[in-house]
Amino acid sequence: MQPVYAMAFDYLIVGCGMFGAVFARIVAENGCRVLLIDKRGHIGGNCFTERLEGINVHRYGPHVFHTNSEGVWRFVNRFVEFNHFRLRTPVNFGGRLFSFPINLMTMQQVWNVTSSEEAERKLAAVRIPCDNPGNLEEWALSQVGRELYEKFIRGYTTKQWGRDPRALPAAIIRRLPIRRTCNDRYFDDRFEGVPIGGYTRLFENMLDHGNIRFETGVDFFQERTWARQQAARLVFTGKIDEFFDYRFGQLEYRSLRFEHQLRDGDFQGSAIVNYSAAEVPYTRITEHKHFDMLDSARTVITYEFPDRYDETKIPYYPIRDKRNQAVYERYRNLAQETQVIFGGRLGAYMYYDMHQVVAQAMSTARKELERRSVAKAA
Repeated sequence: MQPVYAMAFDYLIVGCGMFGAVFARIVAENGCRVLLIDKRGHIGGNCFTERLEGINVHRYGPHVFHTNSEGVWRFVNRFVEFNHFRLRTPVNFGGRLFSFPINLMTMQQVWNVTSSEEAERKLAAVRIPCDNPGNLEEWALSQVGRELYEKFIRGYTTKQWGRDPRALPAAIIRRLPIRRTCNDRYFDDRFEGVPIGGYTRLFENMLDHGNIRFETGVDFFQERTWARQQAARLVFTGKIDEFFDYRFGQLEYRSLRFEHQLRDGDFQGSAIVNYSAAEVPYTRITEHKHFDMLDSARTVITYEFPDRYDETKIPYYPIRDKRNQAVYERYRNLAQETQVIFGGRLGAYMYYDMHQVVAQAMSTARKELERRSVAKAA
């Protein structure tokens, strides 16, 4: 039985992940009373970290915060200090380690080129031209050719998304950098790092405000009547299709499965190593202590396995192909007819990074505060 607050709040937020927490903090600082609920037993959503052997373990997969926005960076730094971690993701293919994302060192390892000019000439020779790439494979081949595509992209992508790259939109891979220099950083953003003390500390501090209350272990759909009685306005960060009881059918998602192991010493010398071969069942191994640059006697590693999504699992990645996009647009149009605010990866059915969710929440909260100001003045 949930506590009865009887419209004591201005906002009920479903989901204590990044969108919900950022939205809650901004409106709370402007005098609004907020109740957040989450069906999991913790705050932080998929960013949740827990300490094991003194190591901050990213329970739901690795998270590295990065952004070019000074506003977004200033906002998250209000609540926790970030370290200077920079993500590099070597690839294991056929038992060999390759520099990745694709850069001059990668091409030296594969083709023995030693300069940017040589690399560009080689790429020009191996590219398979396509004026209008219609899928992920066509785009990749038009950029790096067959050999690099087969080594680093095809198998990984097939495992990650559970379908042939020819059935996936090119937008999924356009975010992957291809460089002619020795820069092996995964992100080019001005600001990058991991919260010192873990992401859970970031959320604890963000939600530490007198106008914010949160309840974990509360399933909105099992407590829907109770939930709608608690606040005048609803913010929903779960699956938009589930909110509307799958009226237009179910949207597709990909899930993940994790196997955590505690070991002695150092396992791989890197926070993340990707495994791109199709015959290797996992896509990457994470060694968590390297996010905090720890030199500890013990280590925690996590094998990450892509998984088919069903209602018993966590939806991690929206599969935003043409069919799903068309279904989502019907839900989005329906959402506009309600007074509910939708946000986050699942609410917007978009493959957002953390900084994009923060920016989305900041913008949405400010628009909502403007709406409240206008309504009060009327």
